[in-house]
Amino acid sequence: MFDKATYVNRRAKLKELVKSGIIILFGNNESPCNFPANGYYPFRQDSSFLYYFGLNRDGLVGVIDIDNDIETLVGNDIDIEDIVWYGSVNSVHDMAESVGVKNTAPMKSLKTICNDAMRQKRHIHFLPPYRHDIKIQIFDLLGVHPVQQKESASMDLIKAVVKMRSTKEAQEIEELERASVIGYKMHTTAMRLTKPGLTEKYVAGHVDGTANSYGAMVSFPTIFSQHGEIMHGSPSMAELESGRLVLCDCGGETINNYCSDHTRTFPVNGKFTQRQLEIYSIVEACHDHALDVAKPGVKYMDVHFSVCRLMTDRLKELGLMKGDTEEAVAAGAHAMFLPHGLGHMMGMDVHDMESLDQINVGFDEETRPRLDQFGTNCLRMGRRLEEGFVVTDEPGIYFIPALIDDWKASEHCAEFLNFDKIEAYKDFGGIRIEDDILITKDGCRFLGEHRIPYHPKDVEEFMAQNK
Repeated sequence: MFDKATYVNRRAKLKELVKSGIIILFGNNESPCNFPANGYYPFRQDSSFLYYFGLNRDGLVGVIDIDNDIETLVGNDIDIEDIVWYGSVNSVHDMAESVGVKNTAPMKSLKTICNDAMRQKRHIHFLPPYRHDIKIQIFDLLGVHPVQQKESASMDLIKAVVKMRSTKEAQEIEELERASVIGYKMHTTAMRLTKPGLTEKYVAGHVDGTANSYGAMVSFPTIFSQHGEIMHGSPSMAELESGRLVLCDCGGETINNYCSDHTRTFPVNGKFTQRQLEIYSIVEACHDHALDVAKPGVKYMDVHFSVCRLMTDRLKELGLMKGDTEEAVAAGAHAMFLPHGLGHMMGMDVHDMESLDQINVGFDEETRPRLDQFGTNCLRMGRRLEEGFVVTDEPGIYFIPALIDDWKASEHCAEFLNFDKIEAYKDFGGIRIEDDILITKDGCRFLGEHRIPYHPKDVEEFMAQNK
């Protein structure tokens, strides 16, 4: 938690932006694994509830009555049976006081609050729910069927939350720096452990344990796989093989629930082959190029396509692509190798505010993504950068056998792709390099005091010295 004034000021700004009506911000509930008493999935509070109320307990709802300037924390105090098993926690009243909320109410009163507002035909603002228990709760409270709740969510509230959470406060940047430290520890743990004969799951388990021991939890399920061509390849029981590359995409959350997100690709045996270096050097150059061009006022969509042109030029040098670079990128030929966007917003969520719909978070009227073009339709961030934004920089090159076969059979972008040469890379896998960057007054910088090794010589040296 930050200090009380942080949450008081945030709620005041939210009321100013939304202007009128009642705002209901739902916190999350516990979620059991496979039967009610079998522990729980790790509890994770809703990020927007955390942002405005700062309270990390289940079963809470924040109500902000803008018109009457009344804020209420709704929730039930835990009973003696829960205290016996889980220990004491602060009362709802004490939690409310800690974040500057004067009023509390039991959960049963939320129905009365909603009924009164609907009877008075007041606008009730809520965010698009993503958990089924909250969808049922909204149905019970407001009579809005779950299939209609996304379209019924308040666009005024969504826009206000996106506006506020997009630009990070100084104390948030400090938390993100701490998250990057956890990310450094996670990735260097993977590099130290990786060697032929161990399983992907063994290394990934240690990576997850590192996040748990230094912070709240992993910021997303760890990706650790020799099949780097699979964007979100889960760790398997496959043994690590000498001569192959392994892709590690992971991050951690601080105790205050701010995230990191880094990716590194490195050789299982600690030494890149020449063929691997040829592709790796292109991704490395694209990764560093983003740092040169990302700054306030620049559309991140333009940064993405600048990276795509550089990638196309370099792939042409290897004979994998051909033709005019501008025409190739306009046709989406580069998406054979890079089928995703350069990055996404990051903060309390690793894909920050994605539950509010990526169109609302990463784009505006001048940067709507082309949903009809493969690759371009996967951009998560295109809007103009502003000082205080935090975005990921994650170019990659992937050789996806099924995609190669599909495009070759249909001759898609055949004027820009040398399929015969691409065929020889079907066993290659994929490479991605990712870091988190803060947009500054004049440009951008990496988050995190220490760089996770990513230049080839640094990777090889680190792995050689830390076995």
